[in-house]
Amino acid sequence: MSEQPRVEIYTTENCPDCEKATALFDAKGVDYETYDVTGDDDLFAEMVDRADGRDTTPGVFVDDDCIGGWDDTRALEQTGELDALLGLEDAVAAIDEDIVEHRRLIIAGTGIAGLTAAIYAGRANNDPLVIEGDEPGGQLTLTTDVANYPGFPEGISGPELINEMKAQARKFGADLQNGIVTDVARVDPRDEQAPFRVELTNGDVYTTDAFIAASGASARTLGIPGEDELMGYGLSTCATCDGAFFRDEDMLVVGGGDAAMEEATFLTKFADTVYIAHRREEFRAEEYWIDRVHEHVDDGDIEIMKNTEVVEIHGSQAEGIDHVTLVHNEAGHPTDRLEDPDTEEFDFEVGAVFFAIGHTPNTSYLEGTGVDLDEEGYLQTVGGDGGGQTATGVPGIFGAGDVVDFHYQQAVTAAGMGSKAALDADDYLDDLERAGTAVLEEEVAAADD
Repeated sequence: MSEQPRVEIYTTENCPDCEKATALFDAKGVDYETYDVTGDDDLFAEMVDRADGRDTTPGVFVDDDCIGGWDDTRALEQTGELDALLGLEDAVAAIDEDIVEHRRLIIAGTGIAGLTAAIYAGRANNDPLVIEGDEPGGQLTLTTDVANYPGFPEGISGPELINEMKAQARKFGADLQNGIVTDVARVDPRDEQAPFRVELTNGDVYTTDAFIAASGASARTLGIPGEDELMGYGLSTCATCDGAFFRDEDMLVVGGGDAAMEEATFLTKFADTVYIAHRREEFRAEEYWIDRVHEHVDDGDIEIMKNTEVVEIHGSQAEGIDHVTLVHNEAGHPTDRLEDPDTEEFDFEVGAVFFAIGHTPNTSYLEGTGVDLDEEGYLQTVGGDGGGQTATGVPGIFGAGDVVDFHYQQAVTAAGMGSKAALDADDYLDDLERAGTAVLEEEVAAADD
């Protein structure tokens, strides 16, 4: 392997994306230096200067060149370009192109569902291999204060809870590996008891007797002008990661669900005023979060703009966001009524924008397996009473967490589904083993005759 280039990562406290970036380099065995810019204006200014104006963490540099933040680093990892930058091509080329290893059980995802499944599967001696995915730790790593997870009366941070669960999973024998699953298929499509072939983005191929999909869902964006250019330069999908960088600015949160309410509430710590733009009249959030937001409205910290959508983000990477273009119509969903004379379009000055508009299930790698997906891409499981509730229409494939659950999307329900998936997989593996033993006994008896 060629000499490793110098890797530097600028971080902040309580930044889940920073933890994901450092975890990726840890998994690769790559040395790096970190610089915590929290409260250090000079170090923060140094990062911004070196990154040509990019002002959010993490800031990842390879041999003095800024490759961007977590999303950019993850994209390079998915294409294999990151290994090339790090001089790891020789190591990748040396990997067996056939099968790296056979595992009794593989779990995709290290959110609450995946890690709970790993804990249960490890205790059942099923030797689980857990693939981290492109968002290690899942959505909970974006939550600074988890106050409703049982057993923590004083609350616990999302990253801390995830790290404790990872340690617990390892304690019981789970093997956690950085990587992203790109394809799952039967080794022999004609045999419903044949193992599955699991391929990762880096080219590694494993086989497994059972597979649990706990790959969660990813934050959605709008696809509007200015979005691609300004993501990381004032536009973010993670308020806890980037909110502190825009202290005393006016900030805009886009969305009307629990996530939008939570992010708006969090941002009041830093913003001059937080504005919430929601395309409908009624919020979809729980009453708890609506009440919290209205308390801040009464205090003058939050202002709500209903029946309003953002259609363009303006600014530059050098200067950040300076304003957005909004449309408003009292009937709601104004982008569907752009030709309506009652639809008003106007510019609105803000210094930062945060998207909190829902998620897309990470199920594309399952499309060739024969499992059922709904129109949104969520994995369909058996459900109902009795055992096998997390089973899919394909024997040996199970689903848990936000990859299945588009309704509750809570940490505790994801944990419950993760435990069910591990128990269902254990039953399946036991049945598979018994079936294999029966076939072997029949073959031995036939040979004796």
